[in-house]
Amino acid sequence: MPYDKELDKCVFAKSWENDQERLTASIFSYNKGTKKLQLTRENKNSQGQLRFAKLGRLTKDEIEALLPLINEAASHMD
Repeated sequence: MPYDKELDKCVFAKSWENDQERLTASIFSYNKGTKKLQLTRENKNSQGQLRFAKLGRLTKDEIEALLPLINEAASHMD
């Protein structure tokens, strides 16, 4: 069965942003299945537009920004 975007529902999404990037914690449920956490990073280019980037390694500041978002997201997984 191929992926169908219409079946992928975002239950929760919250972001943290600074002058260089945005980190987002989201909860998705595909076809009313198990809710799963998705973490994304977007970096700003020279024109200030956000572009998707691999999450990869995190700095301590990024971890401290994401932890409250992850905890809040977890409360939406019940």
